[in-house]
Amino acid sequence: MPGVARGGSGLVVAARRAGAGTLTAVRLTEFWERMNAQFGEAYAQSVAKDQVLAELGDRTVNRALADGQDVKTVWRAVAEAFDVPERLR
Repeated sequence: MPGVARGGSGLVVAARRAGAGTLTAVRLTEFWERMNAQFGEAYAQSVAKDQVLAELGDRTVNRALADGQDVKTVWRAVAEAFDVPERLR
């Protein structure tokens, strides 16, 4: 479907007309929803702040996101490192 971006789960996350800022916000929102679903809200923040992941170039989730790493790449690294269930991948 032209003009539509799809997230890692295959869901339509935003139309191109919404603009890149909105698409990024939607992807980050979905990322944090998945983090919270996997770890709970408090522990998700701790994982993001404290866990250094080799798959992210020996950076934390927060640092990788701040450095502009693709959100889907960050989520995949978390999913692999913490054996996230398939339903959340």
